[in-house]
Amino acid sequence: MIPQLQFGRTGHLSSRLIFGAAGLGSCEQPFADEILNFALAQGVNHIDTAASYGDAEEKMAPFLSNHRSEIFLATKTGDRSYQGARDSIRRSLERMGVDSFELIQLHNLTLRDEWELVHSDQGALRALVEAKEEGIVKYVGVTGHGFDVARRHLDSLGEYDYDSVLFPYNFAMLQNERYRDDVEQLIATCKERSIAVQAIKTVAKGNWPTEEVKAKSFSWYEPLMEQPDIDLAVAFALSGGDLFINSSSDYRIFRSTIDAISRQHDQLTNSNLKEWSAKLGLEVLNF
Repeated sequence: MIPQLQFGRTGHLSSRLIFGAAGLGSCEQPFADEILNFALAQGVNHIDTAASYGDAEEKMAPFLSNHRSEIFLATKTGDRSYQGARDSIRRSLERMGVDSFELIQLHNLTLRDEWELVHSDQGALRALVEAKEEGIVKYVGVTGHGFDVARRHLDSLGEYDYDSVLFPYNFAMLQNERYRDDVEQLIATCKERSIAVQAIKTVAKGNWPTEEVKAKSFSWYEPLMEQPDIDLAVAFALSGGDLFINSSSDYRIFRSTIDAISRQHDQLTNSNLKEWSAKLGLEVLNF
C-alpha cells in the first residue's frame, strides 16, 4: 500500500505518490476513468492537475462526481494577472464539476518579471488569496521548473506564506551544486514552516533527443522505464525528506512507480547511485 504523510500544515494525510493528471489531456475518457479508479484503489488520494493540461480537468469530472470526498484536489493557473487568475479558478471549478478544491497553485513561476507581476497589487496572488478567503480553495501553492526554481521559491516564500511548493527533484539535476544547495535550503525552510514539498520529474532520465521525438511522446521528458531504475529513482527522491512524488504523465510506468513507492529499498547508497547514473548516462540537464 502507498504510504501516507501529512501534507504540510493542511492536516490532510496525502499519499506519498500524487497522481499527476497532465497525461489525461491526451487520452480518451474511458482510459481516464480506468486509471483514476485504479489509482484510488491503490491508495492514491491526491490529484494534481492544471488549467493548461489540455482537457484534463474535464476528463476528471466523471471520476470526481463519484469520489470527490476521497480526493485532495489540486490545480494550477498559469495566469499572472489578478483578473486572469480569478477567471481561471472559476473555469477550473466548472470544468471539474466541483464547488471548491483544496489547493490552487501558481504554475511555473520562475521568470523574474512574471514573479514581480504576480506579487503586485494587480497580480495573480491576490486572486488566489481572495479565493481562499471566499472558501473556493483552502490552500495556495507555487510550482516551477528549471535550475532557478528553488531559489525563486525561496523568494516567493519571502513574499507570501505559501502552503506548498513543487519543483524537480532527481539525481541528475541535483548533481548541479548550485541547484542542490538551493534545494536543500528550500526543503529546510519548508520543514521549519510546515510547508508541503512536492517533487516532479523524479523518474526522469533526461531530455528527449529531438523535438520530433518529444512531440510523439507521453511526457515532455524521457522517463525511466525499467523497474530497477524506477526503484532507485523513487528511493532517491524519498531520501530527500518528507517529499511527495508527482507521478509522470507517461502512464505506462504508473504501476511501476506505485510498486516502487510501496516497497522499502535498502539498496540506496552513494556508490550504487553513481554506478546506476553512469550506466544510464544520466546527465546534469536543465529540464
